[in-house]
Amino acid sequence: MKIKLIVIAKTDKDYLKLGMEEYLKRLKHYCNVEYTELNSGKKYRGINSQKDEEGTQMLKEIDPTDILVLLDENGQQFSSLDFSKWIAKRQVASVKKIVFVIGGPYGFSDSVYARANSKISLSQLTFSHQMVRLFFLEQLYRAFTIIKGEKYHHE
Repeated sequence: MKIKLIVIAKTDKDYLKLGMEEYLKRLKHYCNVEYTELNSGKKYRGINSQKDEEGTQMLKEIDPTDILVLLDENGQQFSSLDFSKWIAKRQVASVKKIVFVIGGPYGFSDSVYARANSKISLSQLTFSHQMVRLFFLEQLYRAFTIIKGEKYHHE
């Protein structure tokens, strides 16, 4: 199974980049993983224009057969164990590619919401979009270690 993570704008904090690089490297042991940074729509006037431009870029990166999962504050929340079961279920179903998307500061355009297959929320707390990248990659890595029965996650 291939996992693709799409994010808006570059990660500009070195400590976050280092952490993300570490988890992307670890994830390659479990799956084919791709990380894509898209340009922010900030040059456009207004929030809706920004979301629309970012949405257009996102949708160009997604194939018709991809499972699209938005990281969204209104999405379903999982425990780490439940998220690993969610991933495992898609592996068993022979899903070829899951695309996870972390949007910009204003969320997603209507067209991206319409295309989405699922929405996941990492927490009811608010995190910066750059920090969410690292947190999500760690949780994805944790999910694969749980699936494989490795000693990373403790109950």
